[in-house]
Amino acid sequence: MDEQRAGTEVETGAEPVAETPATPVGVGTDRGEGGGAGGGAGGPENGEGRTSPSRVPAWLRTVGRGWRHPRLRWPKRVALALVLVSVLSLLSAGTALRVNYAGDPAPGTQTRNRDAIWMGHAWVDGRKKDADVKALAKRLRATGIRDLYVHAGPLEHDGTLPESAYPKARWLVEAVHRELPGVRVQAWLGDVLATEGEVGMRLERAATRAAVVRSAGQILDAGFEGAHFDLEPLHSDDSNYLSLLDDLRRVTRAHDAQLSVAAHQIDPLPNLHSVFGVFTAHPKWWSQSFFGQVARRVDQIAVMSYDTALPLESLYGGYVAEQTSLALEVTPKSTDLLMGLPFYYEDNMDHHGSAETVAAAVRGTRLGLSRTDRTREHFGVALYVDFAAREKDWTAYEEGWVR
Repeated sequence: MDEQRAGTEVETGAEPVAETPATPVGVGTDRGEGGGAGGGAGGPENGEGRTSPSRVPAWLRTVGRGWRHPRLRWPKRVALALVLVSVLSLLSAGTALRVNYAGDPAPGTQTRNRDAIWMGHAWVDGRKKDADVKALAKRLRATGIRDLYVHAGPLEHDGTLPESAYPKARWLVEAVHRELPGVRVQAWLGDVLATEGEVGMRLERAATRAAVVRSAGQILDAGFEGAHFDLEPLHSDDSNYLSLLDDLRRVTRAHDAQLSVAAHQIDPLPNLHSVFGVFTAHPKWWSQSFFGQVARRVDQIAVMSYDTALPLESLYGGYVAEQTSLALEVTPKSTDLLMGLPFYYEDNMDHHGSAETVAAAVRGTRLGLSRTDRTREHFGVALYVDFAAREKDWTAYEEGWVR
């Protein structure tokens, strides 16, 4: 997901995406003026003045007789019960999220000056100039942003990284240090994993993991102050990923650099990822336990708390509050936990831009922090992504989180 969006920016060189009005999508049926397909009581008559025989197709009458068969009495009741349970579960979940979004955030639940922003490939391939860095500095100087995750990949499927992917890396690091002292520049490296298809990186291969580790050392030698990994889709409880993080941590520590990762969301219900894994090819969530195992191996972990498919701001904000609490419970106090803010607008099945707003995400983050660990210092938000951000996104972040 993130890698694909960054790839779009790489190919097109797109700057901030202009907001376009969403096209309403309606679902309906063509009923006509007559009130239905079957016609009314005044149907055509035959020559003797009697109504004609039923025009219901024979196959439909057969299905109807089968459905009314006594042997189906209990199966029908079970089916109805399952439908009712599903509907009630959805209603209960919606109510819980709305309740989770209620109340006021506690005082002091604002930036700890440990925030981050994901940035596109244009910053290291030669398209950005000194004037762009000055403009960036003007934008960020009064915020809590400390880390820049600059897209320097993607990694090849075998774990290698061509040096031609980031020719202006050292220029960027030096320019940022000049304009924004204290702000770190990390290399954002990602790739598609072959967990749900035939093509992609295979972490089960030791040679591939070793190549990823070498690539991390390579970008740190180029001047980056950290390595930020976004490998997707990454299924919960992947021991190969944990092994990779152990090896990467040794390299980043040797370079006195940061190791950070983009993380999937946590099961909102116990073992929900397992249930989804049975019925779909995309389990989506991580278990809370696995999230904690990852968090203990890195310096920073940023939750991709967007693309939730939730249709209302209140539901989305309540969901972010829950995700914040779940993540806080298992993240070591020495690890920076960052909650992702959707600095982009889309309207599709995965992301409803009218619901997944920066304001809702910030409020949800503050509510989760207030209820779980209000004084946590190693905490912040991560803005996704610079080239799609609108002015209203920056305003919501600054007014809701910075001030």
